[in-house]
Amino acid sequence: MNELGTPFIALAGAFGLVVFALCLFGVRRTMLRRALGTVDASISTADNRWAMGVCRYKESGLEWVRLLSLSPLPARTMARSKIVLVGRREPSERELTRVPPGTVIVVLSYENREILLAMKFGAYAGLSSWLEAGPHTGAGTWH
Repeated sequence: MNELGTPFIALAGAFGLVVFALCLFGVRRTMLRRALGTVDASISTADNRWAMGVCRYKESGLEWVRLLSLSPLPARTMARSKIVLVGRREPSERELTRVPPGTVIVVLSYENREILLAMKFGAYAGLSSWLEAGPHTGAGTWH
């Protein structure tokens, strides 16, 4: 090989890997959005940062999947019977630059911890309906 052949092959290989990874992100995003019971939702992390993702409704719980990841596993799973919908509010001035435009902040309580989700109002209506329609544990119900 000549002097330019090896660096060119290395650069072409690196570029090919980047394109392949971007294609995987695109395919994963498409598969997440095509699945029934999914909605775009950002979540507030422990250090008050917002991470983009997708909420996925399951019969027994709510799963939040990180958008910028190749992992098929949810980053957070919450049992449906333990989720308490506290309410919703408009984003604060500080949050307006960190959440998508036109979203509401949904306040949930899960195992005595506050969880904030940013989603469109229609997605919030779906979440509240899903929680209200869920089985309630208590006297006379099976666990």
